[in-house]
Amino acid sequence: MTVLLIGSSGFIGAAVMAQLIARGHRLRCTTRGDGHAGAEGVEFVQLDLKEALTHEAWQRHLDGIDVVINCAGIFEERDGQTFSVAHERAPKALFEASARARVRRVVQLSALGADDRAVSAFHLSKRAADTHLAALPVASHILYPSLVYGQAGDSAALFRRLAVLPLVLLPGGGRQQVQPVHLDDVADAVVRAAEADSGGCRRVALVGPRAVTFAGLLACLRHSLGFSHPAVVAALPTWLERPAIALGARLTGFPLGADALSMLERGSTADPAPFIALLGHPPRPVERFVGPTERPADRTLALLHWLLLLLRLSIAALWIWTAVVSLGLYPVNASLALLARVGAEGLFAHLLLYGAAAFDLVLGLLTVTLPATMRRPLWATQIALIVFYSVVIAVALPEFWLHPFGPLSKNLPLLAGLVLLLLIDTPAPHRPAKWTTRR
Repeated sequence: MTVLLIGSSGFIGAAVMAQLIARGHRLRCTTRGDGHAGAEGVEFVQLDLKEALTHEAWQRHLDGIDVVINCAGIFEERDGQTFSVAHERAPKALFEASARARVRRVVQLSALGADDRAVSAFHLSKRAADTHLAALPVASHILYPSLVYGQAGDSAALFRRLAVLPLVLLPGGGRQQVQPVHLDDVADAVVRAAEADSGGCRRVALVGPRAVTFAGLLACLRHSLGFSHPAVVAALPTWLERPAIALGARLTGFPLGADALSMLERGSTADPAPFIALLGHPPRPVERFVGPTERPADRTLALLHWLLLLLRLSIAALWIWTAVVSLGLYPVNASLALLARVGAEGLFAHLLLYGAAAFDLVLGLLTVTLPATMRRPLWATQIALIVFYSVVIAVALPEFWLHPFGPLSKNLPLLAGLVLLLLIDTPAPHRPAKWTTRR
């Protein structure tokens, strides 16, 4: 069959595309990126969802299409992407166009919780599109995944980062009920729904075989990552939840917010029987989310996230403490005497002393406040400054090489740490994703 796949560059959409290709189906894909290298039987089309808000905008993309699969979705509104467009207005137009084109089936990937009790903007926008599709004269499957775990997923990375910590503070102590499902099972369910021949509208929750608490999920992941001792889990005080979530979003790199907390508090569970019937087998349990071949890399990357943070904080403390010491804790006359040995005296020496201290303070503050995308010049500046300081001191004050406290030799591991941050802490250049792809 020929499938129109919306959102093939997304976390779930990419997995669905791979399974459709593996099963020999022909694809016409739209994504939010700038295009992909085409595989055999895959056609990429240019589309801007912000301009695809009427059924007429979709008509030309539906020529020859048997099944439409909508995997487009966002977890938060940013870079011009909104729930209204991504989850509601564009999908409604797509579904109307699909009914007019008499496609055989529409598969809508919604979210567990997009029901009559929905309160978050995320769930409400999904629910609006689901309701619209169910009322149209076209056979459809509406699928409601719970928390989806996939090795490359942002949420899975967050869960692993929390799982490796020896002490975890969680809202409500992590007692919220969740029923996580593996990405492979979700993709398999989407493809099986697309291949189904039943009529009407079928709604299926995509959930794991059993419910666990959020703390239990982290405990399972911790064990799978090779930790023999359980972590200590404590309840986060209610008054600290919002500031802690904001801080957690900054430390983990995962978008967290009030909506995410409310969705977690509500719980995310359902009867797995319809999902098992659709798959033809039970879904993967949490205990098998991390396979033996994935364990070493997953464990190392989760630990590295916190170790890089610890390294960054320690370097920030070093610069800030150096500034404080230079501004008066260390005798000013002694500092001026050292500067005189490198040729700086009088007013120039005072300007050099206090200017360098101020610069050190700025470096320390930037080390803890700059976002990752802007830190590469910061690490390069610190490396260059330490090399410059080391060379000047080695020439003018060579006795520091032989000092028992190693004030110069300690610069070597510091430089190594900064090189590590330069290479690993700074993400690759990234342009905000667009709602278009090119053929």
